Amino acid sequence: MTTLPVLPDDLLRLPVAHRAYHDVERGRPENSRAAIRAAVAAGYGIEIDLQLTADGAAMVFHDYDLGRLTGQSGPLRQRSAGEAAAIPLLHGDGETIPRFEEVLDLVAGRVPLLVELKDQDGAMGADVGALEAAAARALSGYAGSVAVMSFNPHSMAEMARLLPDLPRGLTTSSYDPADWPLSTATCDRLREIPDFGRVGAGFISHEAADLSRPWVRALHADGVPVLCWTIKSPEAEAVARKLADNITFEGYVAEFPA
Repeated sequence: MTTLPVLPDDLLRLPVAHRAYHDVERGRPENSRAAIRAAVAAGYGIEIDLQLTADGAAMVFHDYDLGRLTGQSGPLRQRSAGEAAAIPLLHGDGETIPRFEEVLDLVAGRVPLLVELKDQDGAMGADVGALEAAAARALSGYAGSVAVMSFNPHSMAEMARLLPDLPRGLTTSSYDPADWPLSTATCDRLREIPDFGRVGAGFISHEAADLSRPWVRALHADGVPVLCWTIKSPEAEAVARKLADNITFEGYVAEFPA
């Protein structure tokens, strides 16, 4: 019988700062070094996002397009790693887009990392591999507490092949077609989390407003850890903690559970 990698206990115990502990009014853009340092100082877990460059590097950045976070135009994927690393982040007081390896060195195992690989296929399909390879190269020597996840199940299947001992999970959602640039058929399929066993997932991180969905409750009843995204107030946190094992939060100071 194959034993699946287990989600690190500290990713169940510590509140997880969404895109790190960001606050633009304090000069900490999302997924920035400043936001990562602030999360480490506060003792929070850290959720970050990975996107791919033209030359196959993993950068810590959420969006596909550079506009919202940098004011520049075009996809990050059309820039080299060197070019991307020189792009200033808005509201960052000199902050630029970090490389994944740089963030791993910065965290250095002091708090747990929850790493989301963004879908590179465009439709949650099987055209993946380069970002997973870049992530695996960076993580192969990392000794800290870490888990990876993705909305795209094919991404986690590839991570299982590359780093079978690394804890992995699925980012999941209600998949309302109005909110996703996907076909209705794809939304209907992914909503039921059908690939959980196939990819060897050990947890899910589910949309907070949809935690009562029967399939989510069934997984939880079977002992599967359920995280959730994205909590934005203490009141929402209190509700989510009745149904989820841990939260990903932003926009307020999360308390540490007793």
